[in-house]
Amino acid sequence: MKIFHGRGSPFFERPFFSDSEIDQMCEDALRAVGLLPDNPEPIRIERFIEKHFCVSPIYEDLPEGILGFTLFSGKGVQSIHIGSNLAETRPSERRLNATLAHEAGHGLMHAHLFAFQDAGLSLFGRDPDVTAAKVLCRDGESQGGQVYDGRWWEHQANKAIGSLLLPRPALQAVLGAFLAYSPDGLRGRTVPEALREEASRALAETFDVNPAVSRIRINSLYPLMPRDP
Repeated sequence: MKIFHGRGSPFFERPFFSDSEIDQMCEDALRAVGLLPDNPEPIRIERFIEKHFCVSPIYEDLPEGILGFTLFSGKGVQSIHIGSNLAETRPSERRLNATLAHEAGHGLMHAHLFAFQDAGLSLFGRDPDVTAAKVLCRDGESQGGQVYDGRWWEHQANKAIGSLLLPRPALQAVLGAFLAYSPDGLRGRTVPEALREEASRALAETFDVNPAVSRIRINSLYPLMPRDP
């Protein structure tokens, strides 16, 4: 992890995690509480939150457009709140798991930053979705597909969705049937473009996630090379 300092204040700083660091962090956290599967299967993300943060998600009616939020204290994650409407249907259940993983990502990567907030030193600028003890997750932010808009804490929490719900060791056990050596011979084995949609569906069914989440995860681990003009 690296720390970047903003201009104008020595306290305005943000952590930077590489994709591999986020993967390792999430894998270690799952393993520490006995929830990293030996074989490919859905991750019990709600149970992970209960065991790792020692809190149970609170399901409640939230304002329109708010999927959830994490409340922090000086000791870390105080509570995680999720919109109750997310558990109403099977597609909603998959969206619920992505939202839970998003909030868990905040807990893993950002809890320590709120100690600065307690001292009156904001690390999040003047974003209305971050207060001295709370970070909100809005609709469209917890599927990992939103274009990066400078809200680095949301970008990082989105990265944790794939790392938690599709941990790399289990994911690669599924993707092994789809891997092939790249035509240029320079990148080792990858998922051919023609097989990506099929691979995405296989991951979605195996890990019980939305296809969008599995698609983003594949593209993150095995990015497509630009086509020649």
